[in-house]
Amino acid sequence: MGFRPKLGADGKPIESVDELPPWKHLIPLGLQHVLAMYAGAVAVPLVVGGALISAGKLSPDDLGYLVTADLFVAGIATVIQSIGFKWFGVRLPLMQGCTFAAVSPMIVIGSQYGVGAIYGSVIASGIFMMLLAPIFAKLVRFFPPLVTGTVILIIGLSLMGVAANWIGGGIITDGGAPMQNVALAAGTLILIVLIERFAPPVLARISILLGILIGTLVALPMGLVHWGKVGSADWVGITTPFYFGFPIFEVAAIVSMCIVALVIMTETTGDILAIGEIVDVKIDSRRLADGLRADGLSTTLGGIFNTFPYTAFAQNVGLVSITGVRSRYVATFAGGVLILLGLTPKMGAIVEGIPQPVLGGAGIALFGMVAASGVRTLSTVKFNNKNILVVAIALGVAMIPVVRDSFYNDFPNWFKTIFHSGISAGAIVAILLNLLLNSDKVRAQADAQALDAHGGAGYDAVREVTAVDPAEAAAELAEADELSSRTKQ
Repeated sequence: MGFRPKLGADGKPIESVDELPPWKHLIPLGLQHVLAMYAGAVAVPLVVGGALISAGKLSPDDLGYLVTADLFVAGIATVIQSIGFKWFGVRLPLMQGCTFAAVSPMIVIGSQYGVGAIYGSVIASGIFMMLLAPIFAKLVRFFPPLVTGTVILIIGLSLMGVAANWIGGGIITDGGAPMQNVALAAGTLILIVLIERFAPPVLARISILLGILIGTLVALPMGLVHWGKVGSADWVGITTPFYFGFPIFEVAAIVSMCIVALVIMTETTGDILAIGEIVDVKIDSRRLADGLRADGLSTTLGGIFNTFPYTAFAQNVGLVSITGVRSRYVATFAGGVLILLGLTPKMGAIVEGIPQPVLGGAGIALFGMVAASGVRTLSTVKFNNKNILVVAIALGVAMIPVVRDSFYNDFPNWFKTIFHSGISAGAIVAILLNLLLNSDKVRAQADAQALDAHGGAGYDAVREVTAVDPAEAAAELAEADELSSRTKQ
């Protein structure tokens, strides 16, 4: 029997996250996830490795090893997050990769204390995340639809700069993006839209993959496909623990990376809540804690296997929204592919040769879908003046480092670590403003959650209490208490 999930009113499949697609669907869907996140996955080791080579802390030959080690651990992290085991893994279709939030602190740590201090601080921050996860997860009540939708919207908008740089071939300079790059990106994006509109459903579900493959073929005669490293790359490469020596545990480096860990946990919380909205799975504090612990475990493994902190990748959240495929086993298969790429440098070199403008064109669709998911969540909120203010200020603060990358250069490192990431800055502002302006609603929501935990019959009447005025919330809670009393009688 073929893979025929039920369709919702919008024509999108609504299969369970626990449904296993057949191989003929699983393989292309998994490869699509790998291609969507590959450029972002290898960017962190390339940037950090390049900076450490310039500082004389690594040799140029070490750069390839950093990339393969990153892919190997990213695959393991994805499998842990999607499959899960006791206390670890959110068991949703999430892809894991190195976080950009740790780039600047790691370069500073490596330059001052050496490579060993980077991995010592990464290991320590991973353990810190695992210990803090159950406490941090209880803060989920501070993420009502108003905050969640704002954070998801910020994630999508913040990533548009990444897509723009991909289109430019790396970093956009004052000269702007080359015309042929823009044309290639636009062609890839248009092709994805045409496949979604006119192709049969089985092909529409892999529109991103097909767009990237066809875009790469078109780029061949343009000289934009770089496969020069394929011939010299090894067929097999083994990632060994502590390749650069045993970790060094510097207190200042550990404190700095633990601050980054808080940023990572905030970003991951936003991604988990976003994917929960998309696949229609309720994210409670226990499930969130399992996901955060998985990030901590993966980060600890990253320090052991010579790579960096890990978090959920927002671009793949957008891919889930586009394809409508909810199965977590698609992410598991993609994780297996990443492990294989990490053990087979030649295959990794082939994927690395895909032109960045092609990925940039696909990225506009992926990141736009993340932002659109945030708008969809916000559509459930009743927008009074206070709620509008929460979204407006959080969005404005989040966009500052996105539109002006050097804005916080004169600030202390601890401040830059938090606010240089538009995602973490926006999330913090949205949470604090919601607490300040909607404190009555937050208390009402906590009461509703307590009622639900005790099996109260009236919880359904107040589950959206954060979207109404305090007076309405109080009335609905009174009605819920009355219904609960009747049930007990």
